[in-house]
Amino acid sequence: MKKVLFVLTSHDELGTTGEKTGFWIEEFAAPYYFFKDNNVEVILASPKGGQPPIDPKSELPDFQTASTIRFYKDEETKEIVSKTIKLNTVDQADYDAVFYPGGHGPLWDLVEDKDSILLIESFIKNNKPVSAVCHAPAIFKHTKNEERTPLVKGKKVTGFSNTEEEAVQLTNVVPFLVENMLKENGAIFSKGDDWAPYVLEDELLITGQNPASSELVAEILLKKLK
Repeated sequence: MKKVLFVLTSHDELGTTGEKTGFWIEEFAAPYYFFKDNNVEVILASPKGGQPPIDPKSELPDFQTASTIRFYKDEETKEIVSKTIKLNTVDQADYDAVFYPGGHGPLWDLVEDKDSILLIESFIKNNKPVSAVCHAPAIFKHTKNEERTPLVKGKKVTGFSNTEEEAVQLTNVVPFLVENMLKENGAIFSKGDDWAPYVLEDELLITGQNPASSELVAEILLKKLK
């Protein structure tokens, strides 16, 4: 049985706005159930362990999908989410791939988290896929390849676009824009239409643009694992 590690944020403050953030439910639930239904074991980790914060905006009626509705009714999975393991206890040797769901939370903690950075570099070094969706490609800000240049340099990647960030009116709240950072790190960044599924695969990296892309990232990752 294949094993995929999900890394969730532990950060719940939306900058200095006084509002809450965390991980985006659809970006967790859609890939989680896709893997579960395809007989892939999923283990959840976060920097602090325990219950990761859920972005309250992702619970609003406009953002519900079949997978989020399934999650709300699924006491077993909610229990699993409440008991994420600590990121610093994780060894890539135990997993076949890693998946990072987005939400604004990762921009503050996972981007700068030394354990996360080393984990990603270790997966790549051991020829294992690293996938991230929406804001989660922010995790590539400090990651390096074996030549110690940015991991995404020369790679085709996507992530939450500047126009989407503008649409949710958080351009001046986030510590940096995912699209700008990926370009600055030398990535070949491209995007589809705002809010439409758009996924890129380049060797071991699989990235999705927005919440609608999360299940497609999981589908491509599963094909890669087979």
